[in-house]
Amino acid sequence: MIPMTQSVNGAAAPRAQQPSLPFWQVWNVSLGFLGVQFGFSLQNANASRILSDLGADLHSLSLFWIVAPLMGLIVQPIVGSASDRTWSRFGRRNPYILFGAIAAALGMAFMPNAGIVVALVAPILFGGVMLALMDAAFNVTMQPFRALVADMVPSEQRTLGYSIQSLLINIGAIFGSMLPFILTNVIGLENTARAGEVAPSVIWAFYIGATVLLGSVLWTVVRTKEYPPEQYNAYKGLDAEQLQKEREQKGTLLQRLGGFFRLMLSMPRTMRQLALVQFFSWFALFIMWVYTTPAITQHVWGVEAKWFDPAYLETVSEIPTYIAAAKGAAGDWVGIIFAAYSLFAALFSIVLARVAQLLGRRLTYSLSLALGGLGYIGFLLFQGGEPTEVNLLITQVSVPSGALGLLLPMIGVGIAWAAILAMPYAILSDTLPADKTGVYMGIFNFTIAAPQIISALVAGLILKSVFDNQAIYIIVLAGVSMLLGAVSVFFVRETVESETELRAGTTA
Repeated sequence: MIPMTQSVNGAAAPRAQQPSLPFWQVWNVSLGFLGVQFGFSLQNANASRILSDLGADLHSLSLFWIVAPLMGLIVQPIVGSASDRTWSRFGRRNPYILFGAIAAALGMAFMPNAGIVVALVAPILFGGVMLALMDAAFNVTMQPFRALVADMVPSEQRTLGYSIQSLLINIGAIFGSMLPFILTNVIGLENTARAGEVAPSVIWAFYIGATVLLGSVLWTVVRTKEYPPEQYNAYKGLDAEQLQKEREQKGTLLQRLGGFFRLMLSMPRTMRQLALVQFFSWFALFIMWVYTTPAITQHVWGVEAKWFDPAYLETVSEIPTYIAAAKGAAGDWVGIIFAAYSLFAALFSIVLARVAQLLGRRLTYSLSLALGGLGYIGFLLFQGGEPTEVNLLITQVSVPSGALGLLLPMIGVGIAWAAILAMPYAILSDTLPADKTGVYMGIFNFTIAAPQIISALVAGLILKSVFDNQAIYIIVLAGVSMLLGAVSVFFVRETVESETELRAGTTA
């Protein structure tokens, strides 16, 4: 019997059997994710450190970070739509993946060197521009990368494909987060920075990250031969003639925007309910990425908030050695604890499906977010302490006992991160119309970007006016937000709406 699937015009179309891929070909398709996440994790763990070194004050850090969700909001729908329509001798997704990787690598190479352009432009402005370039480029790469896996891996291998993808993402995250620490404590590079400059260990970490990013993406691009249009359409059961007609009948920009907003208004109830959970979750995550470095520098290493204030720094001729050393050590340790939560997330991902089967998806999701919220609040419990020798296998370092204690709350943060990456999509997937899944998943990205943008706009003001630049309390606020997300999960109803309800307003 010939497999059938729904064509774009609603009729049943024959679908050719897509061949299974050898294990290592499935691996090759996803290998570039390792490099992308390697670079992305370097940015997450070190961008605030770099921007602070270049002169950003604490309450303005979140405004620089606003470019990340903005770029995702703007770039991903555009690139996703463009790659859907691209057919070239170089492939369908590969050109975008490679272009994005090259641009991201350039941003990674230039951002920590902002100090060298001081004669032409303020280093902090240059650093902000490079951060925007990196974020845009990461999004250009990631969006078609996700589509490439769906294009190349047949449905019966999809679990394997996404398992490999998850493994590679977390490997990249672990080593990307740890790299500056390794370069300082194993290789011996300096981790302190002069005023207006970036520590050598961070600069070289970004060089290595750019190389890993380009190398892994090139491996995927060279080793993955995409299907030509005829084969792709046959494997996916798409009607080539109907696709062509739809391209030719493309409406005006105003008409397309109108159709898009009608889709947003007619989104399934479950998606609207999940949006509230997403708001609290991503509001908290954004705060963690922006403010963990100053929070533990102040709370654990005992550096006063004034040493993050550019106005105060202008009044001193030189940053004291012990302050620079503390800020460098704290910045390195952020890489360790970020690697730790990625490791805990990877381990929990292995059992997440089984736990969800036992407890139900909503309860699993809620408990995971609650553990993450308690983890953030738990930062308060670990302050200063006596120097403690820590054996990290690759090296042995001395850190305050409070820094070592921070590994405990990262267990909860890692569990929450694993759930955030998986559970909303598991709950949502059963409620979407089959022929609109891609569009609605794109719309669902708004529930990730919007809370980060709001967090960027208000978190700095809250830190300055409510918490007097004591960054540990903004991390506690993140914990409260995550706990609210855990409570809001119970307002989500996993009900499949009728076909008529799902399709209302989706024909535009």
